Amino acid sequence: MPAATFTAPDGTELAYHVRGTGEPLLCLPGGPMRASAYLGDLGGLSAHRQLVLLDLRGTGDSGVPADPAGYRCDRLVDDVEAWRRHLGLERVDLLAHSAAGDLAHSYAARYPERIGALVLVHARGRALGVDFTTEHRLEAAALRKAEPWYESARDAFEAIWAGTATDAQWDAATPFFYGRWDAAAQAHAAGEVAQTNDEAAERYAAAGAFEPAATRAALAALRAPVLFLAGELDGAPLPRVAADIAGLLPTAELTVQPGAGHFPWLDDPDFFVRTVAAFLRRAGRAHLPAAG
Repeated sequence: MPAATFTAPDGTELAYHVRGTGEPLLCLPGGPMRASAYLGDLGGLSAHRQLVLLDLRGTGDSGVPADPAGYRCDRLVDDVEAWRRHLGLERVDLLAHSAAGDLAHSYAARYPERIGALVLVHARGRALGVDFTTEHRLEAAALRKAEPWYESARDAFEAIWAGTATDAQWDAATPFFYGRWDAAAQAHAAGEVAQTNDEAAERYAAAGAFEPAATRAALAALRAPVLFLAGELDGAPLPRVAADIAGLLPTAELTVQPGAGHFPWLDDPDFFVRTVAAFLRRAGRAHLPAAG
């Protein structure tokens, strides 16, 4: 099915893709600035909700902005709000993966009345002043010592966070991002380079993108249900860091998926879909008018 499009406030044409039927779940891809194709159908979640997946500006089928400063995360909030208006939705159920956590936090802080439910999947919390450190990532990597690929990948993984990694070392370290380094994970990883806009990624968290104190204050009043799903084997974030982020959202519940790396819908689709679908059902019931 071809992508649908709408126009951002600055005139950039943006694309989104629809998978499945039912109540829409708007999905923001991470990377940062990776095309939404890597989300697939989120392990079969499209059987429960209609997935509406945005290609952020400069990625996938979306256009490139005239001003590259428009890649900054806080400026993408306007794109999400324009998308909501285009879809004609009064409130949105929003799912954000990885670096898109910053975008979801920023959007919810600016437009709390537009959030029906929020699903944060391995979400970054830089917009809230919580970041992942090299130590966090290496701590998670150490959990993989029993893997047959560990010895050959460890030095490459350390080089990534030291800022000295070659392309070959990035490739060698890729298994650390997946709970299972099987054929599905390898096929998924093979698309990463082509799907990512490196220039946009560099500008995503540029100076001025985040105001953590103001965002935390705004989200302290958020009343929409929030699910934070973290992975047992992921360092971005570690489960305890995920708990810190979730603790800044008054209605958040935290679930740690056993054996999951950074892409939990690949590692255990049944667990992922069951968890997210059940949360969204509960969230939907919470918005129903009281009987009587």
